[in-house]
Amino acid sequence: MELIPKIEGVDPHDAEAVDRVFAAVAAQPIACCNWPEAYPYAPKVAFRIFHTGAWLMLRFEVEERYTAARVAEDNGRVWTDSCVEFFFAPGDEAGYYNFETSCIGRMLVGYRRTHADAVHASEQIMRRILRTPTIGSEPFDERLGDNSWQMTLAIPPEALFRHSVDDWSGMEARMNLYKCGDELSRPHFLSWRPIAAAKPNFHLPEFFGRVKFEQ
Repeated sequence: MELIPKIEGVDPHDAEAVDRVFAAVAAQPIACCNWPEAYPYAPKVAFRIFHTGAWLMLRFEVEERYTAARVAEDNGRVWTDSCVEFFFAPGDEAGYYNFETSCIGRMLVGYRRTHADAVHASEQIMRRILRTPTIGSEPFDERLGDNSWQMTLAIPPEALFRHSVDDWSGMEARMNLYKCGDELSRPHFLSWRPIAAAKPNFHLPEFFGRVKFEQ
């Protein structure tokens, strides 16, 4: 079981403090290329994660050749752009949350028990999730080159809007993290934990990894 460390006293609005803490947290690769014959392209992707009790702090670090941000609204088709994703299932229950964020910080948040059975987060919940992209927040068409970017998320426990949670501390859960870009010139579908499925599908909680948030 993966332990998510607790680091108290970090204000997610203090960019310098957040950077210092993330620099001390080990990076973990998102490098499982589960469908290499159909989708061999694999950008270099990693994440760092910790929590403060009041916030889940998550940073994605991406190096890729193809980057696009065409979706301009929240709860839109962000997975078609350069997108990083965090899927999270509290405890052992079948339902799970999907937090999907484009490189410019447009976000889709849902809770579902199956892929097709989604309840999306309200605008109020979406406003509470802090998103800090390093390449700006304006949409753009695909860029080809040595593109490097980061996305930092600060997620409060109330983002688990189908549950009554007020602190991340001590929680046991399952999760997986992904990098995709369904409509880029080189589509790709990478995961933190491997997925044994015939075709790309991130909505398979049976392949989530177990985690515990430090008390």
